[in-house]
Amino acid sequence: MRIGAPGSEKPVARIDDRTYVDLSDTVDDFDEKFFGSGGIDRVRPVVTERAAAGRVSRFAGERIGAPIARPHQILCIGLNYRDHAAETGQAVPDEPILFTKSPNTLVGPNDDVRIPRGSTKPDWEVELGIVIGKRTSYLDTVDDAAEAIAGYLVVNDVSERAFQMERGGQWVKGKSAETFNPAGPWLVTPDEIDDVLALDMWLDVNGVRRQDGTTKTMIFDPWFIVHHLSQFLVLEPGDLVNTGTPPGVGMGFTPPVWLRPGDVMELGIAGLGSQRQNVLGPR
Repeated sequence: MRIGAPGSEKPVARIDDRTYVDLSDTVDDFDEKFFGSGGIDRVRPVVTERAAAGRVSRFAGERIGAPIARPHQILCIGLNYRDHAAETGQAVPDEPILFTKSPNTLVGPNDDVRIPRGSTKPDWEVELGIVIGKRTSYLDTVDDAAEAIAGYLVVNDVSERAFQMERGGQWVKGKSAETFNPAGPWLVTPDEIDDVLALDMWLDVNGVRRQDGTTKTMIFDPWFIVHHLSQFLVLEPGDLVNTGTPPGVGMGFTPPVWLRPGDVMELGIAGLGSQRQNVLGPR
């Protein structure tokens, strides 16, 4: 985890809902340098030793930042859930649909989400995020991808559908407004997850359940995605990959339901924590 004011977050290891181990004297940040130098394995014994010795701190209502520093790139997979593809009326893709999201969209899990100027169709998407653990390209097999994954986290791939679908060009225009990628609250390493393809996912808007899905319906699993991406571009340590959303997005309703200023989004994934965002109007 990273806690503190924006731009001044400190790296910590969550022990439970009440306590954490401060790692700011050992780690500068959870960034490309950290992941690329085997940082997770390096801090494991530090966390274990300090926790055993009672060298823990209590959470005191600090802001929670994204659990990773701004990544080199945010890569996204579209239409990666069979039931979501069905609700949009689109065919199941033969291979992953790739688009990008500006890295400066990354914010904390409970930070405000701001609707951009000119927006008419702002939408939500609870997603499983992958954090890359080492520089990766041209993986030989899907099995090799497991070694490239540092961990998983909750993301909200906030979208502006009119920008995305009606303004021509690439999806990136509808995905890259400021605050459009809340992430966290924490990064969970693969060994702490029994089955990443059996995680329940949910999202509420103003207390109404909108998305209720599971990673079981993913078309392309995390290992396939990482292997596939490595054939086309270099993945850097700390990069974030958003892996798609289950059904229940606003554009899937009849009539569609769009976010409005004053709305509250709450979302989460089993074992990975939850988020809460207030929706603000344009600047």
